[in-house]
Amino acid sequence: NLNISLTPVTITKRIQTCWESASKTKKKHFVQQKVEVFRAGEPVMSVLMWGVNHSINDLSQVPVPVMLLPDNFKASSKIKVCNHLFNKENLPGQFKFKEYCPQVFRNLRERFGIEDQDYRVSLARSPPLRDDEGPSEGLLLTSYDRTLVVKEISSEEVEEMHNILSEYHQHIVTCHGSTLLPQFLAMYRVTVESEDTYLLVMRNMFSHRLHVHRKYDLKGSLVSRQASFKEKVKELPTYKDVDFRNKMQKVYVSDEEKEKLMDKLNRDTEFLVHMRMMDYSLLLGIHDVERAEREEEEGDEEEEEEEMELPYEEEEEDENGLAPAPDSTSPQGIAGYMNSFKPMGPGEFDPYVDVYAVQSSVGASQREVYFMGLIDVLTQYDTKKKAAHAAKAVKHGVRDHRSVQGHTWCWTATLPPQRSDSCKSNFTCAPLKYILRVGAVIFVLIFFCVLSLPCPSPPGTHS
Repeated sequence: NLNISLTPVTITKRIQTCWESASKTKKKHFVQQKVEVFRAGEPVMSVLMWGVNHSINDLSQVPVPVMLLPDNFKASSKIKVCNHLFNKENLPGQFKFKEYCPQVFRNLRERFGIEDQDYRVSLARSPPLRDDEGPSEGLLLTSYDRTLVVKEISSEEVEEMHNILSEYHQHIVTCHGSTLLPQFLAMYRVTVESEDTYLLVMRNMFSHRLHVHRKYDLKGSLVSRQASFKEKVKELPTYKDVDFRNKMQKVYVSDEEKEKLMDKLNRDTEFLVHMRMMDYSLLLGIHDVERAEREEEEGDEEEEEEEMELPYEEEEEDENGLAPAPDSTSPQGIAGYMNSFKPMGPGEFDPYVDVYAVQSSVGASQREVYFMGLIDVLTQYDTKKKAAHAAKAVKHGVRDHRSVQGHTWCWTATLPPQRSDSCKSNFTCAPLKYILRVGAVIFVLIFFCVLSLPCPSPPGTHS
């Protein structure tokens, strides 16, 4: 027989511990780390995290200009670091970090509603996640909280960014940050072992918390626009125009949301035509709410079983510092402040964070959330592009018949979509015709198919 004496204080603490354990939410949260963790095996990623911290700290000491001057669009900040037997486990011995147009991108972040300290936390608090299913020709990273995307770009694209940055900034000012274009937040150059890596930081077009179950890359053409077998076996394949048509994919949006989307599209396409941009796409992501609800129920059941087997696992995580309670007075990242609100369920999102999200219309046959934006907008219609399009014309010819709902549609630079049995559409087109093609796919493949609207005129038919 064991005599165990429990004081009232001990009993109260144990009851309180049991009550807190039972009342804990089952919602999943991001695993956050208290300090920056660099990866010695990922030198570019490590230097990026170090550089973002350094850059934001430097910017905090520089007054915000009353207005941006032409020199701000040419400015840059560069630092060279040479370490000897110092911190070699985390960073290369020698590296360079360069930030392009720091004042301009700080102003853009502000106009997109992103504070610098939150930007720093999202990108540098924990290592970004590598997208192994992304394009093989370059690095593609997602911030640990999934609010930012870091894409490796070429030196030619860096030059193109400099060419359009002033007018892009003016466009964002004019539309008050409401756009389908990528939200460019920063541009860096990382140099390790004399090799330059150019990185462009953008807001993630998909949600940081809602899982995308299906995604499409749409250009408004059926020529070589079908996902390959290699692509389809991926966990989240990127389907294309032919796949969109074959699946008879539909998007259910209200008239109000449709009007907002088309207003944005009109403004953005005018900008792209003016800048003579080509080869961009409409990125469409679909979150299936009912499927997400089923997945959450299954996840809750599995979590309950795990909690029964390991009742103190979550408390041990707190003690090990892997999931600390956020400090209400410190920056928590772009999406961090949402932790203080009630947990959101499937299909729920904050429009100030998931700015590309659109809720499906009330009464739609499927409850979904759509994410739509224009991507890959840094290709200009130059001599090289003209030659490439001429080669396509030789290979495929100039006729491009498209079938939508059993009808053939065509787009030209001066006429709205017309239904006919034989119509011409030159896919080796100039920027204005290209914009009509992309605009038409949004109207016809999406809005016409869903809402059974009268035959619409594509955006940008003005001269």
